[in-house]
Amino acid sequence: MGRFATRREFLAGAGGLFLLGLAGCGGGAGGDESGEEGGSGEARTVEHKFGETEVEGEPGRVVSIGYQEHDFLFALGVSPVAVRYWYGDEDDVIFPWAEDEAGDAEPEILNMPENINFERIAALEPDLIVGLYSGMTEDDYGTLSEIAPTVAQSGDFIDYGMPWQETTMMLGREGRAEELVAEVEGMFEEARESHPEFEGKSLAIGTYAEGTFSTFASADARSRFFTSLGFVIPEEFDELAGDSFFAEISEERVDLLDADVLVWDQISFVEGGREAIESEPLINRLDAMREGRAIFLEGDTEDAFGWNTVLSLPFALEEIVPMLEGAVNGGAEATSDS
Repeated sequence: MGRFATRREFLAGAGGLFLLGLAGCGGGAGGDESGEEGGSGEARTVEHKFGETEVEGEPGRVVSIGYQEHDFLFALGVSPVAVRYWYGDEDDVIFPWAEDEAGDAEPEILNMPENINFERIAALEPDLIVGLYSGMTEDDYGTLSEIAPTVAQSGDFIDYGMPWQETTMMLGREGRAEELVAEVEGMFEEARESHPEFEGKSLAIGTYAEGTFSTFASADARSRFFTSLGFVIPEEFDELAGDSFFAEISEERVDLLDADVLVWDQISFVEGGREAIESEPLINRLDAMREGRAIFLEGDTEDAFGWNTVLSLPFALEEIVPMLEGAVNGGAEATSDS
């Protein structure tokens, strides 16, 4: 995805799949009780990967089982009664960039690292279950649908590959969703126009853990962050990934990471952190490392980038674009520990 689709294209592609009017849903901050744009409580049929789901009225108890889509719900004025834990503080799933929109929300935290806890979800008595970034299987969907109307991701994308724009538009009131998408798109467009030196440069996102190397395919949201700024993801990564959003790279092919810009991500999951990466002999051989064309995403920057939501992306852009400037220009400051 070398550019953002226009809002008109999103509307045409979504086919009227807006999930929620979200007016006052769940008592969230910013709810609009006027009935504007979907707040009248009419039924809506939402198409997704596993078929269609009919949503009646305005659900009052929304459970979010996607790892990060509570960000989108907060942005759209919804306070879910429960959200899924991903990483970080197990007692606080509201990151700094979402605090204003979340307000006083205190959702129950569902720590489900691998398998969905159906009994716990059922006990919450949800009116609606949302799992656009959950990787749910068709069997999962069938079981969840017996608990409450359930919506999975669009079938147009690989698991975990649904763009943030599509997620925003699928979840929200048309007017508010369009506004949010336009604001963040504008930030990307401004950054891209201000940095023509990014255009066409190859970029690899590398991860390293316990001697294993991997990278993300172009269809992954993290890769789209950079292609939206003009960078290009090497085609080899898509070939290696196949139908997945990432590809493992053997030690013999670590050279594949030697792009014009090398981005190290998920550093917080690496024992020894950045130092462990920089001390790995195979990594040190890469020209991108020796010539200062590598950047390291750490701290809140790593979190905001990985979260990849309409709320986290402005934070990530502000931190990462200066790092990319340094890498493209030959090794100026290329790290973040904010």
